[in-house]
Amino acid sequence: MGSYKCTNQQHQHQAIGLSIIIGVGSAAGFILLVVIIVFITQRFKQMRAMKLKQRNFEQNRGQLLQQLISQRTDIAERMIITLDELAKATNNFDPARELGGGGHGTVCKGILSDLHVVAIKKSNITVQKEIDEFINEVAILSQINHRNVVKLFGCCLETEMPLLVYEFISNGTLYHHLHISRSLAWNNRLRIATETANAIAYLHSSVSIPVIHRDIKSSNVLLDDTLTSKVSDFGASRYIPLDRRGLTTVVQGIIGYLDPMYFYTGRLTDKSDVYSFGVLLVELLAIKKPSYLSSNGDGLIAHFVN
Repeated sequence: MGSYKCTNQQHQHQAIGLSIIIGVGSAAGFILLVVIIVFITQRFKQMRAMKLKQRNFEQNRGQLLQQLISQRTDIAERMIITLDELAKATNNFDPARELGGGGHGTVCKGILSDLHVVAIKKSNITVQKEIDEFINEVAILSQINHRNVVKLFGCCLETEMPLLVYEFISNGTLYHHLHISRSLAWNNRLRIATETANAIAYLHSSVSIPVIHRDIKSSNVLLDDTLTSKVSDFGASRYIPLDRRGLTTVVQGIIGYLDPMYFYTGRLTDKSDVYSFGVLLVELLAIKKPSYLSSNGDGLIAHFVN
């Protein structure tokens, strides 16, 4: 009888132990299954995100950009910036970092991992013309190094619309200082004119393939904290090979700054930039907009000459 009770207790202990083992095993199995499902889900999301980034890269003509800057591998390596890097630089594109914007896009301030303060430009328009201008601007600015031309640190091709990453210029546009705050002294205006002229001369004669800016105007000249000028916005710019005296293009520019000969013939030469700079020079001297009309109905240039 005693032996029977002992055996029965052993069976009960074994059954309880087996139940515990099965319970622990089931819980562990369930947890493992959950971990596997989470891992697979995260992995799927990562792969989908990578495919989306690759699709955007190809759609934004990343291969063409790589070809355009491939002659300088040191430039090519630093020009392509990842979306993760820009997200860190802007605290996940925090709206508080936005510097301004409009119908065409927004500009956000950020700090890269190398501590450079940058302005990140994002366009709201996803059309091929915008992407073409973006590729053109990156290709040109990647090969330009001048103290009076805005520096392009790189670009990101992993978003639906490419992002441009420039040096941060703190003091706004020349247009704002001339026509809104009206805060520029005479000596500063003369110096800015000289600096802008130097930048244009550099583009025309000191780079391996001359560049015609094609959109020289006061809103495309930025000023830093020392009021040093920086020519910007090269989306409309064009290369002019040394063996060609000009290039026939679709006319682009702002009436008032636009070279009349270029407007009527479509023939783009370095003189087109020189004309636009002449208008800018008069704008600096007279502090009047190119759209100005005198009491006699003369435009700014005619009024100034007379």
